[in-house]
Amino acid sequence: MKMPSHPSRGALAAMAAALLCLLAWPGVRHGLEASMTRHMLLQYPLLMLAGYLLATALPGRWLARLNPWNAHGISGLFATAVMLAILMIPRVLDLALVDWRIEILKCLALLACGAAIRLSWQAAGLLVQGFFLGNVLPMMVVAGNLYETSPVRVCNAYLLDDQARLGQMLVWIAAAIAAAWFAWLVRALMRRDAAMLPGDMAGKPGLR
Repeated sequence: MKMPSHPSRGALAAMAAALLCLLAWPGVRHGLEASMTRHMLLQYPLLMLAGYLLATALPGRWLARLNPWNAHGISGLFATAVMLAILMIPRVLDLALVDWRIEILKCLALLACGAAIRLSWQAAGLLVQGFFLGNVLPMMVVAGNLYETSPVRVCNAYLLDDQARLGQMLVWIAAAIAAAWFAWLVRALMRRDAAMLPGDMAGKPGLR
């Protein structure tokens, strides 16, 4: 039986283009941006997913040119952390709703974040991945606590209950990501130790 192959670059690019067209559709865009929670927790990740797919579809020669600028994934993940920090500022959410230039810059930044994660995550290794998450996840928690506990609206365009709901969800999502990555880290270390064990035992007398 022939095993299913991975999607081609053309198929991935088509998927990314279709997702971008859907997100740019006025009804979909306005529906997502009508709620602070949907704006940050649906539109943001979907735009990043589109950027991730676009980066996966890049030709090999493009990747070869980008790799020297992104050794060990450091540049890509650092830029992603900075852009996400800016995009979590409440004023940016407000401006994106009333200024089309900020809206375009927001979308381009999120596409770049998704692409950078795709190009950087595997190359980063455990240490750089941990450093990246150690900066981004606490930032999410701080923003979530601000949104949840603020007695006033931090975004003029959104209601206080929507703001509080977003804050709660940001904290829970950050905790879930941290737990998932830690579990994956433990599993990866255990598999690495298990792979090294037979060679170590073979070199010791009496262990055959």
